[in-house]
Amino acid sequence: MGFSMTVKGFKGLLVWQHAVDLSGSIYSITKNFPKDELFGLTSQMRRCSVSVASNIAEGSKRNTKGEFIQFIGIAKGSLAELQTQAIIANKAGILSHEILVNLEQNIEIISRMLVQLQRSLKAE
Repeated sequence: MGFSMTVKGFKGLLVWQHAVDLSGSIYSITKNFPKDELFGLTSQMRRCSVSVASNIAEGSKRNTKGEFIQFIGIAKGSLAELQTQAIIANKAGILSHEILVNLEQNIEIISRMLVQLQRSLKAE
């Protein structure tokens, strides 16, 4: 890649690793959702969580820093969607407050990391 990614590529990015872990957590959490939510919140939350790590990976393999920065923005949007869906799941009574708080903390950490990555790419 033409702009200071290490040999490890996206897999070496701590933010990508956290996003993959978040996605794994979402899959575990949504296993307990009611079956009638399979095509609703379960599916949406899983897609959003997968989208975060996927957009980091895809953006890192694009041709320019500008494209990478754009994909990081998309990943941030997916995090906001995921947080919204988690809040809705909590209000619907299918996600506990404790799990919601934990998810929101993880989402905030990943969001901050994405902002830092964007800033570092813009500064190069």
